[in-house]
Amino acid sequence: MSVELSNIHSLSDFQRNTRDHIRKLKATGKPAVLTVNGQAEVVVQSAKGYQKLLDEQRELLEAVQSISRGLEQAKRGEGRPIREFLEAFANENRIALK
Repeated sequence: MSVELSNIHSLSDFQRNTRDHIRKLKATGKPAVLTVNGQAEVVVQSAKGYQKLLDEQRELLEAVQSISRGLEQAKRGEGRPIREFLEAFANENRIALK
């Protein structure tokens, strides 16, 4: 998830217009960068947007771990050739392979 340049605000602006900023954070689900003296200092995000980010990261991590396990199994010579699997799967599910 990237931060849009239009979603960078000073901390003082955020403090003055907190309700408007929170409304926008909830509506877009995207984070905002808050600056202090012109330097990026803090990122704020709605709770729902943050949970979505965590869920996406967890799914990505699980996918990478699954691929890693599969590669390790292949290195050990475990598993079976894809053609063999597909033929068995097709037979079990009455699917014709070309």
